[in-house]
Amino acid sequence: MALKIGILGTRGVPNYYGGFEHFAENLSKGLVERGHEVSVYNSSRHPYQQKNWHGVHIVHCFDPEHIIGVAGQFIYDLNCILDARKKKYDILLMLGYTSSSVWKFLYPKHPVVITNMDGLEWKRDKYSKPVQQFLKYAEQLAVQSSSYHIADSPVIKEYLDTTYNINSKYIAYGAGLNPVADESLLSEFGLIKNNYFLLMARMEPENNIEMILDGYCLSGNAEKFVVIGNTSNSFGTRLVEKYKDKANIVFLGGLFETHKVESITAFCSLYFHGHSVGGTNPSLLDAMAAKAPLAAHNNPFNQSILRNNTLLFNNAADVCALLQHKIYANQEHIENNYATIKNEFTWQMIINQYETYFLECHPATQYQPLKKEKRVLYKKQYLK
Repeated sequence: MALKIGILGTRGVPNYYGGFEHFAENLSKGLVERGHEVSVYNSSRHPYQQKNWHGVHIVHCFDPEHIIGVAGQFIYDLNCILDARKKKYDILLMLGYTSSSVWKFLYPKHPVVITNMDGLEWKRDKYSKPVQQFLKYAEQLAVQSSSYHIADSPVIKEYLDTTYNINSKYIAYGAGLNPVADESLLSEFGLIKNNYFLLMARMEPENNIEMILDGYCLSGNAEKFVVIGNTSNSFGTRLVEKYKDKANIVFLGGLFETHKVESITAFCSLYFHGHSVGGTNPSLLDAMAAKAPLAAHNNPFNQSILRNNTLLFNNAADVCALLQHKIYANQEHIENNYATIKNEFTWQMIINQYETYFLECHPATQYQPLKKEKRVLYKKQYLK
C-alpha cells in the first residue's frame, strides 16, 4: 500500500542544520524509493528553493524567525500545519514538539498523526526555568495530540511509557555502512591523518563542548582539536572567544558536505561525543560507522548505543586523563561499534521500521484520546 506522507518539524531538506534534518533527508528519500508519496516542509529561508528533491515534494512555508527571533519558530510551525490541513495525507510525521504542539487544536483530522518525541527538551541547560516548564507542558500536549509516538532511544521510550502510560515505538536513527574515507580531503582543512581530535555538535551547553575543550587544554596535548558546528549563536560565539588564543583548537563552523565530514571523522585520532540530553544522536552513529575511536560522555543515552565499546568521561579532568594516556584506538571497540551499526542502525533498517510502523498505524482504528482527568494529572506532575 502506497501512503501519502507529510513530514513537519524541521528546517527542511537537504540538511543544512542538524539531526532532525539529517534524519528527514534520509527517511523521505528512502520512502520515495519504496513507492510512497512524501512531502517535507521547508523553511522559506532554506537554501534549497526547488519544489522537488530526489522525488520528495518540498513545501516552503513562511518562516519569520530572522525577523522576530525564537517566536518565529511557532509561526513557521503554524504555517506548516495550516498547509497540511489542505492536503490529504495518510500519515503526518511530526519531528519534535517544541513549537508545534501548542497548535494541536489545528492538527488536520484525516491523517494519522505520529510524533517523534525527540529528547528531553526541557532538560537542556540553555533554557531558563520558565522555558523548561513550558517545554514540559509542550511535551504533554504532544503526547495528547498524537495518535502514536516514536522514541529514538530505549531510554526515551522507557521515560515516555512510564510517565504517560503509553506504548511508544522505539525506532532509532540510521547511518551509512560505507562512509567516504578520502585522506586527500584533509589537506583542505590543514589536517593530518590520525593527528587530530574531533568533536561535532550543535553549540549548546548540554553537549559538553566546553568541558571537553577545557580537558584538552589541561592535558597539554599538542595534537589539533577540530570542532565542527555552527558557532553563530551566543554560546558558540563565547566558545570561539574563550579559546581564541589556543592555536590548536580549530572551529570549522557548520560543515554539511557529507564526503568531507565522513573523511574528517574516519581519520581522527579520537572522536569526542559529549551529548548528554536526548536520544540516539546521528553524529555518534556516523562516527561508529566511520570506525573512529570514541570517547563519550558517561550517560544512559550514550551507554545504550555504545555499550562498553568506548572510553568514558564525566568531567574535564577525565578528558585530560584520557588525552595524557594517549591510548585512543581500541580495535575491539571499533569493530564492535561497526557491527552494531551493521546489525541495528543501517538506514535501510530504519526506513524499513518506519515504513512498517506507518502501515501498521494506518488506519488508526484503536486510538482513543487521553481522558480529561489524565490530562490534569500530567499537567500537575510536569509543572512542578
